[in-house]
Amino acid sequence: MSKKDNKSNAMRILDRLKIRYEHFEYDAESFTDGVHTADMLGLPHEEVYKTLVTTGKSGEHYNFVIPIEKEIDLKKAAAAVGEKSLEMLPLKELTPLTGYVRGGCTAIGMKKNFRSVIDISAERLEKIYISGGRIGLQIRLAPGDLLKAAQAEFKDVVRV
Repeated sequence: MSKKDNKSNAMRILDRLKIRYEHFEYDAESFTDGVHTADMLGLPHEEVYKTLVTTGKSGEHYNFVIPIEKEIDLKKAAAAVGEKSLEMLPLKELTPLTGYVRGGCTAIGMKKNFRSVIDISAERLEKIYISGGRIGLQIRLAPGDLLKAAQAEFKDVVRV
């Protein structure tokens, strides 16, 4: 592990919860999509997940953790959280709302705990990779440990 002062908020939370993880750093000064990140690190695409933040018709916000090569199905996602409809959070609202920037957003350690859903595809995997809470940082952990750390649930939320 890196020195404590190099740890992201997400890593400190995982440490506090005594959740085992590995982290991987890569050179990136600005947003890099998940596919490009996976390719830079030589990671299998099916094990790399991205975090999307949405707003429901009710005004509540939700996190969805889905495979990098998939698209969120907003109808399925809305049904999964009991909303009539969902829309993607406007990018300009991401940092003020979550404390994270695009490309460094993770469901662990946001400014406020929003309901989080991990796509059910993660359940069958031994480990997945997610953003570590800043650009240039990926975390590898068991899906069940992400479930615990993000207080999430598994649901089917991607387009087929």
